Amino acid sequence: MASSGSGSSSSSKHLTMKLLVDRRTQRVVYAEAGKDVVDFLFNLLTLPIGTVVKLLTRDSISMVGCVAKLYRSVEKLKDDYICHDDVKSAKHALLRPTGGSHGGELPLLPVAPSSSSSGRRYMNRSGFVEGIVTYTVMDNLKVTPMSNISGINTLNTSRIRDFGSLREKTVRIGYNEGLQILKASLQSKTVLTDVFLATSSRRA
Repeated sequence: MASSGSGSSSSSKHLTMKLLVDRRTQRVVYAEAGKDVVDFLFNLLTLPIGTVVKLLTRDSISMVGCVAKLYRSVEKLKDDYICHDDVKSAKHALLRPTGGSHGGELPLLPVAPSSSSSGRRYMNRSGFVEGIVTYTVMDNLKVTPMSNISGINTLNTSRIRDFGSLREKTVRIGYNEGLQILKASLQSKTVLTDVFLATSSRRA
C-alpha cells in the first residue's frame, strides 16, 4: 500500500468489499459492498473538478483530456491578469475549491455537506445510504440494493454459464485505491476490473 503523502487522516483508513470475479474472462461481475463503500463512491460526486485535478496530478496519476492543462494555466497565470480585488482568494477558489464534503481531500469517510437542509439530514444520519442492507456495485459503478433476484439477473445479463469459473475476492480500498477508482471512473466503464484485477495481474 502506497502512502498518500498528503497528510490526510483518511490515508490510514481502509474500506473492504467482496468482488465476484469471472476467472475465464478476468472481469469483475459485481461487488458486494456495505454502506461505507457506497458512501465513499457517492461522495466522489461532491468533488469539485478543481479538487479532482489537484488530487490526481499531486499523486503523479496522469489525467486524460485538457482539464489538467486548464488547472496549470491558472497556476502559472500572473496576478496582473486576474480580474479580482483579492487575487490570492480568486486563485485559491479555482485551484483549491472547498465545496462539498471533502475539504479538498479524497473523502474515504464521508461527511455530508452542511450548507443545506438535505446536507444536515445526511450528516445526522452519517452518510448518504442506509447501513442495514448490502449493496451491489457493478463494474461500471452502478449501485443498487442487493437481493437474490438481482444477483441472478446480473449473472444472466453477464452471460455466466460456468459457475465454476467464479471466485470471490475480498479487496481493500485505501487512499491509493480511492485515487485509482476516481481516475478510472473518469475514463473507463470497467472500473473495478481496471483497479483491482489489472493491478493484481501486474503484480503477479
